[in-house]
Amino acid sequence: MSAIPLLVEKHRHALHSGFQRWPTLGYPPPALGDLRWPAELILATWVQAETGRPPRDGAEHRVGKSGGGFDLLEFRLVDEGRRIPAGEPVDTSIPLNRRPYDRKIEIPVPWYGAGMSYGSISEQIMLARARAAREWRTFTCTGEGGYPDSVAEYRDHVITQIATGMFGVREETILRAPIIEFKYAQGAKPGLGGHLLGDKATMAVARMRESVPWVSLFSPFPFHSVYSVEDHKKHVDWIKAMHPLALVSVKVSTPTDVDMVAVGSYYAGAHILHVDGSYGGTGAAPEIAKKNIAMPIELAIPRVHRFLTSEGIRDEIVLMASGGIRTAHDIAKAIALGADGCILGTTELVALGCTRCSNCERGRGCPFGLTTTDPELSQLVDPEWGQGRISRLYESFQWQLADLLRGLGMRSVRELRGRTDVLVYRRPGGARDDRAS
Repeated sequence: MSAIPLLVEKHRHALHSGFQRWPTLGYPPPALGDLRWPAELILATWVQAETGRPPRDGAEHRVGKSGGGFDLLEFRLVDEGRRIPAGEPVDTSIPLNRRPYDRKIEIPVPWYGAGMSYGSISEQIMLARARAAREWRTFTCTGEGGYPDSVAEYRDHVITQIATGMFGVREETILRAPIIEFKYAQGAKPGLGGHLLGDKATMAVARMRESVPWVSLFSPFPFHSVYSVEDHKKHVDWIKAMHPLALVSVKVSTPTDVDMVAVGSYYAGAHILHVDGSYGGTGAAPEIAKKNIAMPIELAIPRVHRFLTSEGIRDEIVLMASGGIRTAHDIAKAIALGADGCILGTTELVALGCTRCSNCERGRGCPFGLTTTDPELSQLVDPEWGQGRISRLYESFQWQLADLLRGLGMRSVRELRGRTDVLVYRRPGGARDDRAS
């Protein structure tokens, strides 16, 4: 018998036992996580992926310890008499096309999976995410590393990405996808493009990306064919000519003029504007870029929302936010600030065992078989097991979101969009400050 299945079972048992024992050992190990993803939040996410509900022991599952951003905000619930009774249905669905024409797509929860490319993560992780997306009738994104044939079975729930390196971009894969995403920039490293170290460019990855094995791959910044809204529209028109039924998403980072970028994307014909803030990215993204270049997502969302509203076009484009969305409460806060929904990346990896060790850039750097292309380590995650964990995390998030909406007296998540008046600041020490709205 091969040693790999035995290794996989030992890995799962050790991972499961380790997470389960933490509550009995006191606070989780101090070396785990960081301020945005403290150990307790990592543990709470693991528990949600295990049970489909928030932790029952009171572990913090809503905010981290960053001292800023979403961690400074909480909700002001309405009086008891105005709340929606427990058990009554609440609508958590959102549309992905608000224009009066083109294909209508609606997802039952206000989120879908972020682009994680083949090469940055394993094929097994891509399959787990695609299976969960199909189960929940939402989407996941291939990222810029190409579209493995094994994922084609889930094509109705897979977004394919076109990035500046054009890796793996083929007419065949574009025609598979109901949504095509252009990645113009990434919030974790705006102005820098992408970089896959040669250690992760295996034979299989190089074949998919049509490159040379074991040689580092760079995605330039920006698209050297796009320097204006008119150039941008040519991109959208290219996709619409090739695949008229597809919706077009545009992923941008958060420069100071992100509001103008948003309007330009609307007039270029995009259906979805994907705004990616500075808190996202895996451990492969440079810390100096994540902390010093892009605008934090909680500042970019209301800026874009208000500008689109003032231009009279807010209800014709879908605004999706990413870049540090960790919890169900983060999703709700982003929507209250003005987004239609959110896009999840690292959160799904944490559900599968990521401990935020920040060793993602190396081929054998991820001990849990997530952000690796190593053929043995990749098998530590069975796609069916991964699907179950992501699906139960989604279940927990939807349950929390519905419960929060009832507490706000809302019967639909669409009522929450732009409602900054329901947000309040947390003062140091946990006290509330009503100046947020």
